[in-house]
Amino acid sequence: MTLDINGKPVSVQAAPETPLLWVLRDELGMTGTKFGCGLAQCGACTVHMDGQPIRSCVTPIEAVGAAKVTTIEGLGGQHPVQQAWVRHDVPQCGYCQSGQIMSACALLAQKPKPSDQDIDEAMAGNICRCGAYQRIRAAIKDAADFGPPTGEAHADIDEAIVAASGATHRGAGR
Repeated sequence: MTLDINGKPVSVQAAPETPLLWVLRDELGMTGTKFGCGLAQCGACTVHMDGQPIRSCVTPIEAVGAAKVTTIEGLGGQHPVQQAWVRHDVPQCGYCQSGQIMSACALLAQKPKPSDQDIDEAMAGNICRCGAYQRIRAAIKDAADFGPPTGEAHADIDEAIVAASGATHRGAGR
């Protein structure tokens, strides 16, 4: 089976009923998407399928078909949401952050200037064990000021923030 992952065709050998999460992590070595609960309740495994956030732990690869899947790796570290996460020092343990970021990106793609209610609704399915919800909200509002997310770096983002992103993400790569 061939899947479109982060804009590239990828051949996978897994059985059709295999959850996308395990294909991404085990077969493709893309460990940015996390396993949390396995029941689509926590949001740690959130990826985009044709621009919509989905829970990869319960999505069999046969359901993906020709859809375009975007993972946290597909954002490339330069997305306005990722940069806002750095500026607001959002991660504590960092485990839920890839799912949080993917949900926030989907929200801003649909509503470039979300209200607090929009943020609450879009992020309701993402659980943060550390309780960083206020910093998550602040980062989403900050990212909204940079305009609609495109997946590419914006020229108006300070280069120092981009350079410092690895040092500031405590635990985000785990």
